[in-house]
Amino acid sequence: MQKKVENVTYKQSRQRVRILELLRSTTEHPTADWLYARLKKEFPRLSLGTVYRNLTILNDQGLIKKIHYGSTFDRFEANITPHHHLICEECGAIIDFIMPNYDEIIASAGKLTDFTVRSHKIEFFGICANCKEKSIAQ
Repeated sequence: MQKKVENVTYKQSRQRVRILELLRSTTEHPTADWLYARLKKEFPRLSLGTVYRNLTILNDQGLIKKIHYGSTFDRFEANITPHHHLICEECGAIIDFIMPNYDEIIASAGKLTDFTVRSHKIEFFGICANCKEKSIAQ
């Protein structure tokens, strides 16, 4: 769930703007290391800690999402519209998946329980098309 940060103002940062631009320009769900490697030439004094701090700020502002799925490294995305993920158990790829009835799932859970549901997360695990193709070719 996204936490909203209220009454917190952050100074504009070129690095933060570029991190958000990079995330918005890819359908990958990159790690902080992936972002750091791409920004290091543009910002030679950039540290991995700065990337993580800016990712935290962007996440707190609701501009990106941090994806936790059991991997060693958190992954990030700029697609904040409601969707689910398909996660490849072979290569670790994360693929966005729009499933019909997204809002109905939340409504149903709320009706069946005495719980106010604000969001949900469904992840599908399996083998992506690329990995399937590689295993067939072998």
